[in-house]
Amino acid sequence: MAIPERAAGRAAAVDSVHHWLPDFCSWPVLAALAVIGELVALVVVLSASDIGVPTWQSLGLASLFVQWLAVVWTVSLCKARPLLVRLAPWMAEFAAYALMLATTAAASWVVFAMDRNLNLGFIESGADSWRFVLRNSVICALIGGAVLRYFYVQEQWRERVQAEERARFEALQARIRPHFLFNSMNVIASLIRARPVQAEAAVEDLSDLFRAALGRDDARSTLGEELDLARGYLRIEQLRLGDRLRVDWQVDGLPRDLELPSLLLQPLVENAVYHGIQPLPAGGTVRVHGQVDGNVIEIRVDNPCPPPAARRGGGNGMALNNIRSRLALHYGGRAALWVEDAAESFDCRLRVPLQR
Repeated sequence: MAIPERAAGRAAAVDSVHHWLPDFCSWPVLAALAVIGELVALVVVLSASDIGVPTWQSLGLASLFVQWLAVVWTVSLCKARPLLVRLAPWMAEFAAYALMLATTAAASWVVFAMDRNLNLGFIESGADSWRFVLRNSVICALIGGAVLRYFYVQEQWRERVQAEERARFEALQARIRPHFLFNSMNVIASLIRARPVQAEAAVEDLSDLFRAALGRDDARSTLGEELDLARGYLRIEQLRLGDRLRVDWQVDGLPRDLELPSLLLQPLVENAVYHGIQPLPAGGTVRVHGQVDGNVIEIRVDNPCPPPAARRGGGNGMALNNIRSRLALHYGGRAALWVEDAAESFDCRLRVPLQR
């Protein structure tokens, strides 16, 4: 088993080295090349006209040639990417650059030959094939280097954003308080002889909670998994707090298969118990209500809590800021977390777009 694991580690290392190579088979990359190509065609047509205004025909022909060339680039780099990622970084960069030059030269020669053999008249009659190919190759050398540099900078930025997201998620994972584990284990130990069925269920809930908090690397989950995780956490806390903790669930109409970042809901119910219910001698009710509002789902978590002067400090703001940051990374401005801190209650409203 050690050999495959080492091989997998080497493969992951190779992918991380070549993270600057984008997925050339994706629509965003093709769209970016199309926009860049159209700008290049416009610049070439304008710069070639020293006397009169360029015609729409010349611009259309230049755009057709450049867009076709951009498609050839994309297809070539898409098919060659599995081979490029196996090379050393400098070799991969050189190979990608050389491939763009080679495809440009070959495409230019094919276009020139078709124009001459079919008498299309798109290219000036006095032009030589080698000048036509050389000119296009020089333009490709300049533009191709800028394009590869653009993709490099873009992938570097994306890698930094993902690294920041992983760091925030790991910080949220580290929030599982040791006292919660100790208290849960003590509760389970007290139930083993008297109520073994409940003890077994508590062990399963605790296992699910820590598996989600410590064992997930993709930081992805579904709404159903998030709800089940929050239910398991609250069941454990109900064993400890007894009748002091009551829960009101109204989430039946929510789509359980909706994809979400992991650990969005559990920190909210944890704060509700730790900062709201536990300090109150009489306890209270944690309400988890959800509804679909157009193209957005809203989940509301509210709880009673002591007056502001008697509340526990620390922990609550970090979790809320962490969730807000991760929502911004995943959804931009389409998701939000609102908090209403009243005198004797605390209300959190999580809004996430409906995306399958």
